[in-house]
Amino acid sequence: MGRSRAAILLAAALPVAAAGCGGDGGGDRPAATTAPPRTFTNPVLGGNFADPSLLRIGDSWYAYATGDLVVNLQVARSRDRAPEVARTPAGFVLYSTVRHADSGRQCISVAVARQPEGPLRDTRRRPLVCQERLGGSIDPSRFVDRDGSAYLLWKNDGNCCDQPTELWGQRLDGDGLALEGEPVSLGTRDDAAWEGDLIEAPTLWREVNTYHLFFSANDYASPGYGVGYATARRVLGPYHDGPGKPILRSRGSAAGPGGQALVRTGNGGLWLAYHARDGAAVGDEAGGQRSMWLDRLEFVDGRPRVDGPTDGPQEAP
Repeated sequence: MGRSRAAILLAAALPVAAAGCGGDGGGDRPAATTAPPRTFTNPVLGGNFADPSLLRIGDSWYAYATGDLVVNLQVARSRDRAPEVARTPAGFVLYSTVRHADSGRQCISVAVARQPEGPLRDTRRRPLVCQERLGGSIDPSRFVDRDGSAYLLWKNDGNCCDQPTELWGQRLDGDGLALEGEPVSLGTRDDAAWEGDLIEAPTLWREVNTYHLFFSANDYASPGYGVGYATARRVLGPYHDGPGKPILRSRGSAAGPGGQALVRTGNGGLWLAYHARDGAAVGDEAGGQRSMWLDRLEFVDGRPRVDGPTDGPQEAP
């Protein structure tokens, strides 16, 4: 499944949180009231809005996603909360999966815009990353470490042609438009039973002095799709799978959650944005569209935990 981390074609309001107020009074003096907490209910963005990533500009949030079967890429804007376009000295930089004309493989390219809504322009003559012998390269994700150094993560698309899939990383230059050094295998591949035939969608997060590499695995169209993680002491690994089964799996009305992105809100809360299907399963495939969901993520004794998917009301970020 090819995955791009952003888009700039569809603008919409993102209904993440709804403010509420209430109270009752009598006579000529209104009674003191306390506004109840703002709440929201998943999915925060309906329809086909898969593989979300988030970008905050001022008091607005932008959510980017892969195509909805009509347009190739999408963006939604919200002043409450809102994948992944990065802001660098070159402008707003989008890493996306494209079809390489010469090889027929899916590869990673980069485009730049002056505004988060676009238009984006890709002027490259060749892909930024294209591991043709490994099936191609997809699912780009950018990570910036505490010292300001930036890295690009991705997956080799081995499942296209009966090869193993692994997660990779390489350092980016200051503008985010070129890679430095050589690509490094992060030591994470589809070798656990629950992961099925593929691992994809790398997302990196540093918690204290440990790097947590989140990923999605299994067939994206099945209820077995979910989110796992691996850890390392260095940004380019090697990484080792976290204990147990996936930290996010099908539950309640959400099937096949994955394509995750992490975001920290202004009040310090940490959230996981992802897509999940909401339709009844047909055989081994999950039905419905891949809508955008949002749930809290926390670290307990150094391990990430998501209390989700949550399909009931919860307090907004």
